[in-house]
Amino acid sequence: MTISSHFPDTLARFQTVFQTDKNFDVVYHVMMVGGRQAAIFFVDGFAKDDTMSRILQYFFSLKPEDMPDNAHGFAKQHTPYGEAGLLEQEDEIIIQVLSGITCLFIDGYDKAIMIDCRTYPSRGVSEPEKDKVMRGSRDGFVETLVFNTALIRRRIRDPKLTIEILTAGESSHTDIAVAYMDGRVDEALLNKIKKQIQELHVDALTMNQESLAECLYPHKWYNPFPKFKFSERPDTAAASLLEGNIVILVDTSPAAMILPSSVFDIIEEADDYYFPPITGTYLRMTRMLISILTLLLTPTWLLLMQNPEWIPKSFAFIRLTDEVNLPLIWQLLILEFAIDGLRLAAINTPNMLTTPLSVIAGIVLGEYSVKSGWFNSETMLYMAFVTVANYSQASFELGYALKFMRLFMLVCTSALNLWGYILSFIITILAIIFNKTIAGKSYIYPLIPFHFSELKKRFIRTRLPHKVNGKGAK
Repeated sequence: MTISSHFPDTLARFQTVFQTDKNFDVVYHVMMVGGRQAAIFFVDGFAKDDTMSRILQYFFSLKPEDMPDNAHGFAKQHTPYGEAGLLEQEDEIIIQVLSGITCLFIDGYDKAIMIDCRTYPSRGVSEPEKDKVMRGSRDGFVETLVFNTALIRRRIRDPKLTIEILTAGESSHTDIAVAYMDGRVDEALLNKIKKQIQELHVDALTMNQESLAECLYPHKWYNPFPKFKFSERPDTAAASLLEGNIVILVDTSPAAMILPSSVFDIIEEADDYYFPPITGTYLRMTRMLISILTLLLTPTWLLLMQNPEWIPKSFAFIRLTDEVNLPLIWQLLILEFAIDGLRLAAINTPNMLTTPLSVIAGIVLGEYSVKSGWFNSETMLYMAFVTVANYSQASFELGYALKFMRLFMLVCTSALNLWGYILSFIITILAIIFNKTIAGKSYIYPLIPFHFSELKKRFIRTRLPHKVNGKGAK
């Protein structure tokens, strides 16, 4: 539906649409611009007050002889502040105004003049809490989309960097930015992703990127291993773009979705590249080894406790020294859930109380729970290692995937002994092997299909390239 050039009809229509008599934050002013009736609509809090004052002051100074015959001429000659555009479709105007753009209607013009002088409430681009590094950049993504794209543009000053804007959600009309490098990206995957986003039929992306991820990859939800890599670091996103990946940014989300991503991509961290090759290789190998230990440590220990005759003499110290009042499987399961309970409590605890309550919780669950007979000290020791080791890599999704498979191995080992351990381990390996990236490729490439040179790069951090096609520094 197009707007009318008859000003009273247009004004009445948009007063009704925006419910200006109820919505206190939708502001409109009726005024005279160059001898013609005009009205301006904007959302309070999205418009820059000083810019709006200058715009209105300029409009009031216009005389009848200054007014062009059409909206195009007015936008070209008399919008000195912000970016100006023209719209005639009513639904497009409504979405733009609610997105923060100022709308100007002038009697006799059949198009609305859209002036982009918006600003969004935002926090500083400080280092993210989860994706911290020992050395390197200390900035991070925020909830404002345009700031996030600027952080990437700052690192990649190449016209081949393309950032397309799409929208999704019948009610939310959430802005989604798809970033990629022309000539490096997988065009088939890019077109597939863009088509999926454009064809989404959802009311709103209430949980921003997680909602989008579930819409893009709705299948095989029962496999816990993540299909996407999430990062709040613009340097990580920029490096992924240069490698030919696609980066998706969702408005109001401080994280980038990187795809396609294999399990090796998810394990990688920025610290691997902020240190010399030998140090980066050590950090990467350590992280991989610890991830394997978080999966296998407690199930293997439970298996040995059920079969103490298998324990070598040199490892006799791992035997239980105290009486077992509660079966080991129940001790391990209770501690697994208790640790998550403590994590949730820490998230919801005020900062000033986090340290004292953590100390109290550590004393109660550590010393007194052992003395009371609920838990054995060996159980507490191994679960403490698993808990700390879970924080050795930044991906929450991968950490919880390993946790779910560890719980599965514990239950199977307790129920079926050695055969349960072997069966659950095989199922875990198969869950990784048969998982697919969003591009439909192997989740463990370059292991399957095997590619030696690429596999070596995944385990050994080599020197960064310094030249492009043998011409100059990169």
